[in-house]
Amino acid sequence: MNNKTNLHKGILMLCEGAVMVVLAQILGWLKLWEMPWGGSVCLSMLPILCYACRWGVGAGVMSGFVLGVLQFLFDGGIALGWQSIIGDYLVAFAALGLAGLARGRKTGVYWGAVLGGGARFLVHYVVGATIWAEYMPEEFFGMTMTTPWVYSLLYNGFYMAIDTVLCLVVFALLMPSMGRYFAGEDLS
Repeated sequence: MNNKTNLHKGILMLCEGAVMVVLAQILGWLKLWEMPWGGSVCLSMLPILCYACRWGVGAGVMSGFVLGVLQFLFDGGIALGWQSIIGDYLVAFAALGLAGLARGRKTGVYWGAVLGGGARFLVHYVVGATIWAEYMPEEFFGMTMTTPWVYSLLYNGFYMAIDTVLCLVVFALLMPSMGRYFAGEDLS
């Protein structure tokens, strides 16, 4: 490849990343359900997962990180201190970029959604069980809570599982017409 082609691809990657981050932020405002201490069911992960699957881990992590900053600043971020800001926003959303490990595969967007959604869940799970532990209620989902690890699993698992499944459903619906785009075949 020559330098002009590399420059063109770099500009395309940056522009597409900016559009995907803005789209993700807008989708983040369209909540289907919101949890009381943060976390919601929405499609904000969808553009970042798609972008990571097209451009790879590095680009995906960066776009997820930027989305985390925007989510905290413009979505009324709920945090206990700098630790929960870093964990629940910066690291958790950056973890969506791990979807890029499925880059270049025909059905990589599905694996990417599971990888990215799972990685984001794991970050929220650990932050919830450690930093948010003191806010664990005595009862949650009709069950008595005895450990913050179970509470965090239920709390974060509830909305993250729904988010990930919603992304998988949307990808499945769009796959017939956008499969080449998801796999990044148009970039070759």
